[in-house]
Amino acid sequence: MNQKPDRFLSLDVFRGMTICFMIIVNTPGSGAHPFAPLEHAAWFGFTPTDLVFPSFLFAVGNAMSFTTRKFDSLSTNAVLLRIFKRALLIFLIGFLMYWFPFVELHNGVWSIKPFSGTRVMGVLQRIALCYLFASLLVYFIKNKTTIIVISILLLIGYQVILLMYGDPAAPYGMLTNAGTYFDKFVLGESHLYHGEGMPFDPEGILSTLPAIVNVICGYFAGKFIQEKGKGYETISKLLLTGCLFLFIAWSWNMFFPIGKKLWSSPFTLLTVGLDMIIISALIYVVEIRSWNGANWTSFFTTVGKNPLAIYILSEILVIAFWMIHVKDKSLFDWINSSIYQVIAPGAVGSLLFAISYMLVCWTVGKILDKNKIYIRV
Repeated sequence: MNQKPDRFLSLDVFRGMTICFMIIVNTPGSGAHPFAPLEHAAWFGFTPTDLVFPSFLFAVGNAMSFTTRKFDSLSTNAVLLRIFKRALLIFLIGFLMYWFPFVELHNGVWSIKPFSGTRVMGVLQRIALCYLFASLLVYFIKNKTTIIVISILLLIGYQVILLMYGDPAAPYGMLTNAGTYFDKFVLGESHLYHGEGMPFDPEGILSTLPAIVNVICGYFAGKFIQEKGKGYETISKLLLTGCLFLFIAWSWNMFFPIGKKLWSSPFTLLTVGLDMIIISALIYVVEIRSWNGANWTSFFTTVGKNPLAIYILSEILVIAFWMIHVKDKSLFDWINSSIYQVIAPGAVGSLLFAISYMLVCWTVGKILDKNKIYIRV
């Protein structure tokens, strides 16, 4: 039971599950509100959807625990080049994805979409920054205890900064927290997310600090699984650690509310705790019990082998759906109003479209996998 293979199927399944669920919650069908659990909490609070992005970061840390083993045979300059190159490419792809399709139509005339109104930060940008700082930490600081202390300082320091530099009357408010002030000062309002109807970025600069800890915890979880193997000791320790994180998170919640959009420190601990519990369950089901009936794991590993490519595809393709018009509607709205909202009006139709869209992206992943094409950055 204590074999130590190069790869763990459970980790690959975890990554694939995260991508599939991310696509579903990111692309609900139009014409009806989705089910409440498939939406982010408005501000404070927690929904299953709020777990998706932190799990992506946790999975990035898992992957790091395998890839950093290659650094031992490389010079420091070569390692730094790899880390910075990968972080820069991921950040640039994320930025270009928000700028896409680079042109816009005004009064029947096409023109280049100006940089002045393009969002700078975002999902991939946060992944890039978290990967960068987490990689540098684990490469240069070999002492695990020191990294844990730094992680604690990041979580506590984030709250201290919010309390010191935010509005004293509402230091955790959407527009009154120090992170929003800092983003406006550094990036400007026009470069922030406006999906809330106001300039606020849920993937802002300052709130990246606690998100780095999600990657670090994913890294140490991956290292622990490799060292201990797929046995009951691994499961029990991951479960206990996950439950401890949940306890600390809910206790801290009394003083620093859990919230994904603020990415509060207890939110980091809550999501890490849940991810550890989920991975524990997957190790038991997939690795120990080998409950792979009908090879259900291959559905998720198909996506997990090209996570970045499938995620980018899901974002770009839906933009194309909005750009293409059928009669007086976008293709996106036409599909939903003509098919899904007719078959199952309301939230069910919205969910069916999201699942169908995820399956389209999965099919592309299956084609890539069948042809042994694995896109890496």
